[in-house]
Amino acid sequence: MLRLIEDHEVETLRRWRNHPRVRAASFTTHEIRRAEHACWWAGIRDDPSRRVLIYEHAHTATGVVTFTGLGSAERSAHWGFYLDLAALERSKQLLNAWIGIERAAIGHAFDTLDLLVLRGELLAESMAVRRLHHRFGFVEVGAHHRNVDGVMREVVEMRLDRADAR
Repeated sequence: MLRLIEDHEVETLRRWRNHPRVRAASFTTHEIRRAEHACWWAGIRDDPSRRVLIYEHAHTATGVVTFTGLGSAERSAHWGFYLDLAALERSKQLLNAWIGIERAAIGHAFDTLDLLVLRGELLAESMAVRRLHHRFGFVEVGAHHRNVDGVMREVVEMRLDRADAR
C-alpha cells in the first residue's frame, strides 16, 4: 500500500536513504545531512509535479516511492524507490517488499495518477533491479553516462506503457 508521507516521517526517510547500499545504488552517494534533507523536503512537499509516498509492507512503513514530472501533457512521469533495507533484512521480508513496492508503484502510476507512461533511470550495474523491472514489463529504451559524485557511471533508461503493465 502507498500513502502520503507525513512531516514527522521525513527523518525516517533520511535514515533509510542513508543506508550504505541505498546510497551506493543512488545518483547521490554521499551521506545526506539533516539540513540538506530538510531543504529537499521543503522544496517538494507542496510541488504538484512531484509526489513522495510511503510504502507499507505488512502494515509497516518500509519504503519510499517518488514520482516526478507529474502533470505533463503526455501523462508520463519518472519514478524511483528505496526500501528500509536494515529492517527488511532482519525480518527476512526484503524480497517480498521489493516485489510489493514495484507492484504498488505501478498500480498507483496507472490507476491513481492515470499515467500512460512510467519512466525510470537506474545505474546499469544494478542488475537485480533491472531484472525486477523487466519482470513487470519495463523495457530498456536507452542509456547514457552521468556524473555521480565525480565518477562517470552508465545509466539505463526504462519505460513501461500502461498497456504493457503486468
